[in-house]
Amino acid sequence: MTTVQKRRARARGGELDDCLRACAVHSGKVVGSIDRRRVELAEQLRKLLVVWGTTATSAPVPAPAGGATALLKRAVKGAAAPASAIPGELLDALLAVANKALECGYDDELDLALVISDTVLAQRKNSRAGWRLRARLLEALGEESEAVEAYEKYLALTDDDGFGVRAKIAGLRVAADKERELLELLKRQSPRAAEFTRRAATDVWAEGLAAHAVGDWTEAEPRLVGALLTLAAEGAPVADRQELLSQYLDLRTTESTDLASLTEALALYAEQRRNRMRGPVTDPTVGGVQWISLGEFRNRIAGKSICLIANSGRVGASSMGAEIDAYDLVVRFNSYRIDPKHTGGRTDIHATIHKHGFNWDQQIDTRLVFGGISGDWKYSLRNRLVPGAQAFLGDESLRWPVRNIGRLSADVWSGIPTTGFNMLYLLDFLDVSPTLDLIGFDFYESGAYRVQEAMKLAITSVHEYTSEKAWVMQRAQSVTDMRISLR
Repeated sequence: MTTVQKRRARARGGELDDCLRACAVHSGKVVGSIDRRRVELAEQLRKLLVVWGTTATSAPVPAPAGGATALLKRAVKGAAAPASAIPGELLDALLAVANKALECGYDDELDLALVISDTVLAQRKNSRAGWRLRARLLEALGEESEAVEAYEKYLALTDDDGFGVRAKIAGLRVAADKERELLELLKRQSPRAAEFTRRAATDVWAEGLAAHAVGDWTEAEPRLVGALLTLAAEGAPVADRQELLSQYLDLRTTESTDLASLTEALALYAEQRRNRMRGPVTDPTVGGVQWISLGEFRNRIAGKSICLIANSGRVGASSMGAEIDAYDLVVRFNSYRIDPKHTGGRTDIHATIHKHGFNWDQQIDTRLVFGGISGDWKYSLRNRLVPGAQAFLGDESLRWPVRNIGRLSADVWSGIPTTGFNMLYLLDFLDVSPTLDLIGFDFYESGAYRVQEAMKLAITSVHEYTSEKAWVMQRAQSVTDMRISLR
């Protein structure tokens, strides 16, 4: 029985009551954990149980013996939603738990996320967040073809691809094609491999390793390739196939004397890995964008009046559009929403966190992408930048202003700085603008005002909004209901 079959064999139903019981039981399992990801999961479970307590008609009861694991295929096949849909607040809390569980990546947490995924889609079959969660889970489990189906369902339900799903789908499809092409090449290069595809892959692989250990590559290679072909035919999880492909190529690198054949195989392996990680890159130069450094950015803004526009409900009802457009430079953030009467129509600088791609397709003069980890930041740029959508792009000197330019370590500033604070800190540090105004910054007191697809994103607790507000107010020269002037 393959790993995929075993997972499905132990699957259970995904009714709402069973799902909530499973969450209650799991909350006890992660209490006292020292794993940061499980600590964060425990906090989301606590919040869920609070929400459940305000909506439940009866007290929670222990989960049935053996736990409850979601039936992966149920929602994909279109299970009908029950008459009583899940309340919105409870839905959001469940999705927050599932996303944290997915980040954990451990089997128990993936099982919990699958319980929630199945329940959400059984209750709300057209939930965009539910389908995206389902797709990410399937991808994590190595079931790429089903992940693509779920991603496509998500795209069918939304007009805004802020999470880069189309690129993800394209990458997975190209990667699958290249992997098949690689396996066909290995089959041709090792004709005897077909002899070893009729037995268990694990046994054949072990025989191949044993032959290699005694220096008999002639007998080792067909067995190793045969095992790889069997795993692919059985639909083994992608992670398993990729690990063994890598091991095989490592061994072959030390043994092969045919460099041309080895190079051909390595090129296909690298191509399918690259597409799986980042998707196809049609224009590596990103439309001929010009990278700018800290000093070059300073020169571009020197002497100009600047306003920073909050994504707040206060801005969305402000009728300040004409005043906003009168500034020399208008800065907007992340998933900003345009309503010319209230928000103004111009955007000169788009400052965004690297983790999602909202508004990255909008035509902007300068785009600054912020991120705390260099590798993750570079990965997002490769995947999410839209060729021709920006004339200038901040380089790594502008990647994380509060930490890298201001040198404020976690000991000094414990919270993760928001996109708005990173941008404001950068402008204040450069100190070359005669006017520096914040419009509608009430630190989410009036709620969020974003593009529709981003409206359900949680206002995350990892930021120090209170500290950021205090920093701003200490430097404010004047304050009105809508405008905070720092110059």
